Amino acid sequence: MRLVRGLTMGNPGYARHRAGLTPRLEYAGGPAAPAPGWTRIAPQHGVAVELGVGDRLSIVDPCGEQVSDLYLVSAAELREQFSAGRTIDYGNSLYVSVGSMLFSNRSHVMAEVVADSVGVHDLTLTPCSQDTFDLLYPEFEGAAHRSCFGNLCEALVPHGVDPDRIGTTLNIFMDVWTDESGELHIDPPPTRPGDVFRISAHLPLIAGITACSAEKSNNGHCTPIDWRIDRADGTLG
Repeated sequence: MRLVRGLTMGNPGYARHRAGLTPRLEYAGGPAAPAPGWTRIAPQHGVAVELGVGDRLSIVDPCGEQVSDLYLVSAAELREQFSAGRTIDYGNSLYVSVGSMLFSNRSHVMAEVVADSVGVHDLTLTPCSQDTFDLLYPEFEGAAHRSCFGNLCEALVPHGVDPDRIGTTLNIFMDVWTDESGELHIDPPPTRPGDVFRISAHLPLIAGITACSAEKSNNGHCTPIDWRIDRADGTLG
């Protein structure tokens, strides 16, 4: 079903993934611990990392079926942030994969996707917030809940990023699609343990990364996300 839908809805990532044409990373980590040299984001938490030009940020799903929200801010000018809309517009596609450029609100290339073993990601939905859970998860009855927006705020505010400047994220591994009526659907991420998404920075960046907090986006459970920076000078970040 996913293969047919991927072909009919225009995302070639579905077909490549199901056909085994997106090679996975040889990853030594797993549910118990990250691989040596990698750092783990606990379930429903987030971090901010700094990237220089040419640095490569790798994001791995160590358990499978886990979304990671990614948001980029220019380290030189905090008012310049990732723009999902301009990325869609200039890429002429709703989808990103290897070779895609990630653009800022000022139409500058912030980063390039250089590795991707899944090909299924989302550029349409905003990061989940407390309001998301209050509105879309009535079973929680308004209880406090960790969220990607809250986690990005916690990570990015110390770097001077105002919460009102955190917009639509690149939702790595998130499977969002529309049916013929235009209704949105969110399916479980198609990731297997060890699937990877990697970008190369074109600007000095502050990157906010989360292990998504929304249970419905992660097939009912929330698990960790692992990350690593390979610096342009050959060192690990």
